[in-house]
Formats: sequence, structure tokens, C-alpha cells
Amino acid sequence: MKGIRFFAALYAAKLATVALSVMHRNGTHMPGVLAMKICPDFLGRMDKPKTIIGITGTNGKTTTANMINDILADNGYSPVNNRAGSNILGGVATTLISAVNLRGKTVKDLAVLELDERSSRLIYPYVHPTYLLCTNLFRDSYKRNAHSEFIFDILDKHIPKQTKLVLNADDLVSARLAKDNDRVYFGIEKQDNEVLNENTIIIDTPLCPECGSRLEYDFRRYHHIGSVHCTKCGFRSPKADYDVTKVNESTGRITMSLKGKQADFKAVGTSVTDTYNLAGAIAVLSEFGLSAEQLKKSVEKLEIVKSRYDEEKIGDKQVIMSVAKGQNPVACSRVFSSIKNHTGKKAVVLMLDDLGDAEETSENTAWIYDTDFEFLNDDSITQVICSGVRRTDYKVRLLLAGVPEEKITCVEKESDAANEVDLDKADTIFFLYDVYTTSYAAISKNTISDRMAERGAKQ
Repeated sequence: MKGIRFFAALYAAKLATVALSVMHRNGTHMPGVLAMKICPDFLGRMDKPKTIIGITGTNGKTTTANMINDILADNGYSPVNNRAGSNILGGVATTLISAVNLRGKTVKDLAVLELDERSSRLIYPYVHPTYLLCTNLFRDSYKRNAHSEFIFDILDKHIPKQTKLVLNADDLVSARLAKDNDRVYFGIEKQDNEVLNENTIIIDTPLCPECGSRLEYDFRRYHHIGSVHCTKCGFRSPKADYDVTKVNESTGRITMSLKGKQADFKAVGTSVTDTYNLAGAIAVLSEFGLSAEQLKKSVEKLEIVKSRYDEEKIGDKQVIMSVAKGQNPVACSRVFSSIKNHTGKKAVVLMLDDLGDAEETSENTAWIYDTDFEFLNDDSITQVICSGVRRTDYKVRLLLAGVPEEKITCVEKESDAANEVDLDKADTIFFLYDVYTTSYAAISKNTISDRMAERGAKQ
């Protein structure tokens, strides 16, 4: 029963949305917060779409959610989604409010919701996803998320019993979520000539979760991602229902087994994390009911969002802009590894400070020491420029990783970092920025463009 308080909250939220729009302000969070202040159990009372696809996990959930939304749109669906907004409680409420009319009835049959993993204890009592895709569980911001097992416990306790899970078979942490729920798995088979068992600092699953014995890795792709078995009790990684059997880098294609049926897809991105994101999206949409042919056709049209990754040729230099989430050691380590494996001479500009954390900053720099800066200690990397508040912390960590001091430059302002790049020593320039510092990436690219133009004029 909705009641007077529910409708008061709904109308207040609707009016707030209109007011924010008139003021040209982002209204993706506040209307939902307002509604729940008026009616604390507002989410529980409101009408919701019949089918809800949820996407959660430490890394890749935004990219994966965007792919899911794009594929659905290409197949004629129009889901309500929080693509432009918050993935915590207020943002989810605001998104669902946008899909109900003034009588409190939903006008959408389908929702695609990116869901913050720590907020699950607040969201899942009221919002029960039909399908929940978990990309992975890693160490993240230590101030907020502590350890992967801490987040696992929150999710494990609050995932609704009726939700069907789509889990990463190669991630021994998230693969064990809500063991009594119906589930399918996605994964990537060990590839021929794949470089495995990188010497990464973090391995969060060294012991068997059943008997506590040391696990044997059949292969370890990075950190705790791979396939394991226990020689003592027989525990092993689950078998993937949606399995990437072949990654062809030369053609930019992947082959997947969709519950035994082979299908060929365009690769969206070049890294193994991109492949995991795509595999997860294909798995959940297959469970939703899209055919292999529908998926193949739509995936051909997908591109990585340029705010997350972009590359451009400027003169004779390749400029690559890539998100490397600050305070997230695994996300940064993955990017550092890909830079090391990139061909040619490279300069790396670090703009990793998390501006979203600026108001309540933490002096805890432990994440820097869990990040594999050792990947940047490579002869092919000619220069590393550290910028922002934590620039000297990054320098200390680089020195501990063995990077020669003469290769390291520190600059206070991220907007000035591109001026320090030695254009004579690098074929490719990498600008690594946090999700909240995309503006610095755009400024940096423009600076390199201006410098290259000036250089050409002098020649």
C-alpha cells in the first residue's frame, strides 16, 4: 500500500527533478534522497519494472553496463537506467522515480542498473534484480571498501534469493557469492602464447575456501584471476557456461562458447579486462533472452566510451588517454601492465589523485604499495611524470620499484604535466587519469597538440 507519505515523496521528487533541470543542474541523486527522507521505505513501496538487470563489482561495471544498455537499445528495448547518474541508493531511487507516473505506476518493463557493491545492504531489500552480473571483486578504495572479502560478505548477505547470478568463473572471490542462488558463469580459457603468472603483489585467494589448504593454480592470469584446484579436498574453480575460447588479437575477434554453441564476436577493446567485460555482458543478455545472432550484430557496433579510453595520432606521436582509478591498486596495476607490453618507447603521465575524495581525504597511502609500479620499471618507458597532491608519494613508490630517478619528473598541477613530456624520447604518450579527472586528460591532449604544432613550425 502506497499511502499519503509515498505520494508526497513522489511528487516532491518529481518537482525537484524539474527544478534541477530548469537550473541546468545534474539531478541524478538528490530527488531520490529527498523522496526517502519523506518516506524512508519509498523504494519498497514504489512500482518497479518487471525485469531488472543489475551490474555490480569492483572494476568494469560502468563499461559493462554501458555495453548492455547499447546492445538492448540496438535490439529495440528502451530500459530505464542510471547510465548518467549515481549507482548508490539515492541515484538508484532517482532512476526508478523517472520511470513511474504520478499515480506511482511504472511506465517501463525493463531496468538496467549499475549498483555500487557496498550499497547493496541498502538497495537489495527493496530492489530485487532479476539478473545480477558481478564483474569481479578486488581490493578497492581502502577507506571505503577495505578488502575484497569485506565487500564479498556484504553482497553475500544481501543478494535476494530469487536473483539469478551471472558470475566470473575466473574470479574465486565473486564466483562464490550467494551459493544457494541460481547462477551461470562466464570466463576466458587459457590462450595459446598468453603471458601468465605475472609477478603481482596482490593475490587474495592463496588458500582453499573449503579446507584452508594452499590452492594450486592451473593458470594465474593476474592477481587472483585464473583457474585453481585444491589437491586436498578437491575444490576447484567453476566451469564457465559462457566461455571465451579464442582471442585473436590480429583480427580483433573473439570466439565464445554460449552454453556449447560457438559464436564469433568483435573484440571491444584490446585488454583482457575488456574481454571479461564483454563476456559478462554477452552472458547476462543471453540469459535475458537475446540470441547469438542478435548479440553478434549489436556487438559489431560497440566502441569503448572515449571518457574511459581514447587514442589519437598527433604528428608522429601516439597519444593514449586511459582511466586508471586512483586508490584502486588492481585497476592501476592492469593499466601499468598493458603499458609495459605496448610496443615502442613510452612516456607515462600519472594524474591518479581521486578528486571525488578531496573533501574527506585520507592520509592512508597503502594502496600505492599494493599497486604494481614495478611494471613501469622497463627500458621501453623513458619517462614517468607524477602530478597532483600525491606526486611525491608516487615518486617514492617508483624509486622503490627500481625506476631510475632521472626518469621521474614531479609537477604540482595536473594541467601542467603535459608540458614536461620529452617529445624526443617517446613514440607513445600515456595519460592516466582517475574517473574524476577526465578534464585534465583533455587539457593534456590539447597541450601535446599545441606543442607538436609548434615543433613542426620550427622545423
